[in-house]
Amino acid sequence: MTLVNIISAIGNNSTIYPLLVRDCGIENPIKIGLTYKQNLKDSRQMANNALRERTIDEYVCSAIWLGGIPVMDKICNWGIKALGYDPNVDMNLFKENSKQGLNLNYEKFKNIASKEAESLKKVIENPKTYTRLQACKFVLSTAIPVFLMGYCLPKMNFALTDKLSKKDSNTTPASKEKQTDKAKNIAFKGSFVTSLANMSTVNKMAVTDGGLTIGRVSTGRNTNERLELGFKMLGMMFLNFVAPKWIAKGFDKTSNVLFNTNVDLDPKILNDEKNFIKAVKNNTLELPQNGKIIEFLDKNPNSQFTKMVQNFCGVKFLENGIRDPRYFVDEKKIANFQKEIENFVQKAKESGNVEKFGRKALWVKSGNILANVVISSVLLAICLPKLTFYLRKLITGSDAEPGLVKK
Repeated sequence: MTLVNIISAIGNNSTIYPLLVRDCGIENPIKIGLTYKQNLKDSRQMANNALRERTIDEYVCSAIWLGGIPVMDKICNWGIKALGYDPNVDMNLFKENSKQGLNLNYEKFKNIASKEAESLKKVIENPKTYTRLQACKFVLSTAIPVFLMGYCLPKMNFALTDKLSKKDSNTTPASKEKQTDKAKNIAFKGSFVTSLANMSTVNKMAVTDGGLTIGRVSTGRNTNERLELGFKMLGMMFLNFVAPKWIAKGFDKTSNVLFNTNVDLDPKILNDEKNFIKAVKNNTLELPQNGKIIEFLDKNPNSQFTKMVQNFCGVKFLENGIRDPRYFVDEKKIANFQKEIENFVQKAKESGNVEKFGRKALWVKSGNILANVVISSVLLAICLPKLTFYLRKLITGSDAEPGLVKK
């Protein structure tokens, strides 16, 4: 994998790669270090207990959070297949229109992609059963990781601390510092929307984070710990799933004006001088006309635009070059992507040197992505913990982890 591909991956906020880099590579080790340093103000034993709990919590939780949903999806897909259904049939195809839908796709592809068309027919004949299966898949792929992270992991972590504390109680006194209990008990209630069976992995992770927040708050060892966990988890949800997208949009808009360029496209596209940049320069890039996106894709499976939407807009094609009828074509997303390409083409031609313009856009876009990763990581790994520690001291009068303080 080239450097550009790596930058492209961590800049795509609709995938897990930015989360993987921020969570495991940057955020976790920094937060663990800050936790140890903060609790060391109380005592070394308190710091060691906090270090152990935070290390177990952060890395085991990350493993379940990042891997649990994909693993559960695969298990559920296996179960759906065992029942005779194709789990790849997109639920969005239930919404029939003049261009695509279960019935329309079946009739259109039954003679050119018979195997995939038969998968559609099975769903057409049993829509309620298939809907229930996809709903169960959504619930299981989110509920099980939530249960493991939100309930099982904290309980096991707390039990380990209690066991070790009892073993050391005869030789090392536990902290006697008391915390002021200024907060009242907080009750959270929540539920999952099982009808959203086509959620992406990242969106499922956001839902899982919501359930995780509820689980962590409910398993807190005292009111102060529950209050702190609630604040921290909500802050992490915002900084993981919302803030990076805002930062990316802000950087791109500012860069387009400040550097007189266009950085809306992915670095992998901007780096494709052999095909994309050359096509822009030679006016050979074919694009859909008059909004006829699906028609263009079906008639031009080997065109450069078709290949790009496969990589960046989720359009699927079979090995024989036929569009996969089981998948929904998001025309709105593709139309926005086409508009970004058209804007780039116009700006590049106006510059007078397409190659130079493309290289400049690539470097600026790559810088924006890396800066976004740094800023998001600093907010998550340093600013949020520091603010949490400040509020802890303000509310409890102590630097120690609320759950480790003996009442």
